[in-house]
Amino acid sequence: MTAPFDPKRHRMVPDQRWFEDFALGERFVLPSRTMTGGIFAAFQAASGDNHPIHYDREYCRAHGWPDMLAHGFQVAIQSCAGAGLFPFLVEESMKGFLEQSSRFLHPVVLGDTLYPALTVDELTPQRSTGILGLASTIHNGHGRLVMDGRQRYLLRRRPAG
Repeated sequence: MTAPFDPKRHRMVPDQRWFEDFALGERFVLPSRTMTGGIFAAFQAASGDNHPIHYDREYCRAHGWPDMLAHGFQVAIQSCAGAGLFPFLVEESMKGFLEQSSRFLHPVVLGDTLYPALTVDELTPQRSTGILGLASTIHNGHGRLVMDGRQRYLLRRRPAG
């Protein structure tokens, strides 16, 4: 006889993690994504940015670029932790997303494939919570680092008992 369905047990990752379960250097790879025309158009619609360097191929070529350039925020969102397993690991312990920063190191053009990853680089314990820092990196298909940055999250510590 099977147990009745319980939506609380329907999870991508059954074992939850708390602040103290993470280790410095732990890495979370996010899915790669090719910057297609559809992604450019979706970002334009969501952001309202209409500068031709992001949406006019001929404008870009006239200014010495091989194709349309991805907006920095379009690149940064590729490091969104929600694209990988991290948020499923911390469904019970996540209290909040505290901050994010990015540095753009190399242009990203239409057709580039990006490879984002997050690496634990900070574990600051507090009384009932802790701050977990993740270094974010995005490489292109040629192995070049195009963006780096940081994200910080407030996580609960493991409950007593």
